[in-house]
Amino acid sequence: MLSPIKVLLVEDSPVATIVLKRILDASPEIQVVGTASNGLEALELIPKLQPEVICTDLNMAQMNGLEFTREVMKKYPRPILIISASVQAKDTQNVFELMKAGALDIFPKPIGGLASDYDRLGNELIAKVKVLSGVKVFTRHQRLGGIETAEHRPSKKNYQLPIHNYQLSSKNLNSHTIKLLAVGASTGGPQALHSIISKFPANLPVPVICIQHISEGFLQGLVEWLGFESKLPVKIAGFGEWPQAGIVYFPPEKRHLELDAQGRFIYSEAASEAGHCPSVTVTFKSVASFYGRGAAGVLLTGMGRDGAEGMLAIARAGGLTIAQSEASCVVFGMPKEAIALGAVQHVLPVSAIAPLLLAKLKV
Repeated sequence: MLSPIKVLLVEDSPVATIVLKRILDASPEIQVVGTASNGLEALELIPKLQPEVICTDLNMAQMNGLEFTREVMKKYPRPILIISASVQAKDTQNVFELMKAGALDIFPKPIGGLASDYDRLGNELIAKVKVLSGVKVFTRHQRLGGIETAEHRPSKKNYQLPIHNYQLSSKNLNSHTIKLLAVGASTGGPQALHSIISKFPANLPVPVICIQHISEGFLQGLVEWLGFESKLPVKIAGFGEWPQAGIVYFPPEKRHLELDAQGRFIYSEAASEAGHCPSVTVTFKSVASFYGRGAAGVLLTGMGRDGAEGMLAIARAGGLTIAQSEASCVVFGMPKEAIALGAVQHVLPVSAIAPLLLAKLKV
């Protein structure tokens, strides 16, 4: 029998601590090994308790959740779930600053704050902790201007797929003329998208379509945050709009984003084979169909297999395909599935993806 997932709970409200501990301890797969009332206390407990997942509030005295997340990722990197009333869909800056600092997911506290409100969301909280217990984490080395490097820490799973087996045989890998870039991501995606899009110059000569699996209500916040952090405008694609160079597009919530026979954006609601709406594969297949060799697909960190068949469609159309490497993924699920299909030409750490694309675009 597997050992339970060890969780450290950091929360300054005694009532919330009792309720959250009761919910988590109700799962036989989870054990709350310690509690702390602020970040400073928690930092002292981490080396003693060795938790596998940290659940922390945001607004706390002495050291808040954002400062605590930064310190954890520098000293004791491990998956962090933010549980706070200040990470609702309207709290764009809080949510994505926390993700930029290294937090992997958020769990908005119920507005009412009653124990019964928490109980209704208990299964969702338990599911999030279970997911985070198996993902990779990195040590963040700070410098002026942000995160400089990431030191890989082993995950529980080691797929043992040598990179030299990932390369597609193609005579013309260096002759791609990219006309549109499509990017797909899931768990850990906001950080990876930020790493790539923030490196693009204002004169990027192609449109960019991004598909990110994200909780309902948080898409607009992601769009605003990436737009603030990049030199390119970032927006929701308009129905009937033609993709324009130098603009980053996202599909609206609960809609697949495709291209019609003239290359204009259209929406659809059909369920995808991977169970996601919007789906990376649906968009990638449409891009492959319209742009052919001019399509470029990038598949980033994420659980499941959405995007794998779409990457194969782009590869078969003669387009460029890139997958994020296992060592730089939060979850090496979606890229691994695309690699297994033989759909990937380049496997790269996330920091190397934008430079390769810019070299091919001659920007």
